[in-house]
Amino acid sequence: MERRNFLKVAGATGAMIAVSPSTITGELRASDGALFRAYERVQLTDAEGNPLKTSALKKEENYVFNYPLVATPAILLDLPEATQKDVELLSEDGEKYIWKGGTGSKGTIVAYVAICAHQMAHPTPDDSFIQYCKKGESGVFADKAGIICSSHMAFYDTGSGCKRAEGSPATEPLAAIVLEIAQDDTIWAVGVLGPERFKSYLKVFKPEMKKYYGGKRKAKKQTTGTATTLALKDYTKEIIIY
Repeated sequence: MERRNFLKVAGATGAMIAVSPSTITGELRASDGALFRAYERVQLTDAEGNPLKTSALKKEENYVFNYPLVATPAILLDLPEATQKDVELLSEDGEKYIWKGGTGSKGTIVAYVAICAHQMAHPTPDDSFIQYCKKGESGVFADKAGIICSSHMAFYDTGSGCKRAEGSPATEPLAAIVLEIAQDDTIWAVGVLGPERFKSYLKVFKPEMKKYYGGKRKAKKQTTGTATTLALKDYTKEIIIY
């Protein structure tokens, strides 16, 4: 099992120890300021319910799955090149945390919470203003590749932990989904690293929770077992890019 994003934390004796996110429950503030929240370990599957493997991912294709909650969408990507490593990021409230980098054999596989840090635009079965764009795919950011929210033109650098671009209306990075790649090449989500906006999201979009998930109570349940993963073009009816 390949376990990424190990955290160094202080034990009861004050000694520093390395732990894997999948062994932690609840909220953890590491010695370097990193904020990590563990959720149930969930296997990503394709539309037919088969285990999704990294070898099946298309380069720079947007894949959507709901994690860590039933109603919180995330974007999975296999980037064209390895990401940066040990990137220091800053939340809106000034808390620093470390994103360790992409996973997979080439360090190119990443996943991020697909809820914009500006005004929480997100993919729905009807439309999506937020998605990863290749270079030249967005008219506004033609020279860049990254996650773009076309609602108010927020840009996030997928190769550096979804750090927000200078001048972006977003005030902090997108939270990262912590992934594990098993020896059989299957993909597992185990937690979230970085600032979450789940409570506000569920409250603001309460009508959506009823429309798509049968109400807020069902929408806020944790994803368990498996998470169906679809290409964005198959998940939503309309993709909006400016």
